[in-house]
Amino acid sequence: MSVDAVRDRVALAVVGGGPAGLMAAETARAAGVEVDLYEGMGSVGRKFLLAGKGGLNLTHGEPFDAFVARYGERSAAVRRWLEAFDADALRAWARGLGVETFVGSSGRVFPADLKAAPLLRGWVRRLRERGVRFHVHHRWLGWDADGALRFATPAGERRVQTHATVLALGGASWPELGADGAWTAILEAAEVPVAPLRPSNCGFEVGWSAHFAERHAGAPVKPVAIAWRDGEGQVLRRQGEFVVTAAGVEGSLIYALSAPLRDAIAKHGQAEIRLDLAPDREAAWLADALARPRRGRSLSEHLRRTIGFAGVRAALLYERLPRETLADPATLAAAIKALPLTLQRTRPIAEAISTAGGVRLEALDEHLMLRARPGTFCAGEMLDWEAPTGGYLLTACFAGGRIAGNGAVAWLRARTRGGVRTAAAPAGRGNAPAGAAPSPT
Repeated sequence: MSVDAVRDRVALAVVGGGPAGLMAAETARAAGVEVDLYEGMGSVGRKFLLAGKGGLNLTHGEPFDAFVARYGERSAAVRRWLEAFDADALRAWARGLGVETFVGSSGRVFPADLKAAPLLRGWVRRLRERGVRFHVHHRWLGWDADGALRFATPAGERRVQTHATVLALGGASWPELGADGAWTAILEAAEVPVAPLRPSNCGFEVGWSAHFAERHAGAPVKPVAIAWRDGEGQVLRRQGEFVVTAAGVEGSLIYALSAPLRDAIAKHGQAEIRLDLAPDREAAWLADALARPRRGRSLSEHLRRTIGFAGVRAALLYERLPRETLADPATLAAAIKALPLTLQRTRPIAEAISTAGGVRLEALDEHLMLRARPGTFCAGEMLDWEAPTGGYLLTACFAGGRIAGNGAVAWLRARTRGGVRTAAAPAGRGNAPAGAAPSPT
């Protein structure tokens, strides 16, 4: 069978089956547009399922302005997405799928059963019932000379002519789940401005000694506070926990600081942080405790008995401090409150939770349509924004997918005037006008 023989024509093609792509498909289908969704892997939502492996953090319960501020320099753009579909709207949407949510003690929002799989199964089932057609094992290759989408499939190359397209191809973290960033070369060749992809919410390499790494890799450090000096010289501080790895450090506290630390390494070649290993104790108290007579005890035993330091917390002192510092109680106390740690580089992007960089927002209009390629919309992690963990990543992916879906609907209606198939959704499901939220029922 020739390549040209495998050619379809569809109204709206959504390329990518993560949260952004699925939400774009749901939004457009609720407006009556026929939707075909193409996914490179054998099933949709694989990274979404991985995110829920330890308890799906769907969104966050903090006030809206604080929520928006989490998106840093892109907060103004993301604000507009969230004004149309915020954390409360996402929780209501989940409820429409029969999934209740709750706000945890940290403010993070989780499904009541803490699982991603039931929500994803219900969502895909509802999309199928409403008429969204799924095509898996379809890896996007770009466009042909006639503007048709090209897909690699087990049966050979397939080409799809579309009236509109939503690209939701993810970033470059966890490539084994489908997000490998290969689309960057395709869009750059199409003269779409793309910022280089970089790791976000990532770990860092420190360069431990072999002895320390072998004994303490995997050990959590908590509670602990990290202080660092930002680009303007201001000392900032955050408390939480992290995990020692064989190569360096990772975990929630490290992820929360990963963007400025990554940028500092890119600028200066390294980044120095200070660990407060006893955030609930003052330096004077530590000094007094450490100055007590040892009575023949080793320093390790003295640390354990006087200030409760053992395991990885004590090992960090031996790893990073010279012998003379360890021998002086006052100097050691000061070091415990500000232990220097040099971060040498980020861990590889494939290990990161998410990525920064991607299609520059300036290359898109307010409907997330590519200025260089009218009728093609982009959404999700493939766009040039980033956020910390805590539900912010998923919320913006859902909200951005909805913006792109509504944008595609408006484009189709304005450009085709009836030439695009807009068959009604299944009876009882209802159709929403462009700009309206997809029905959660």
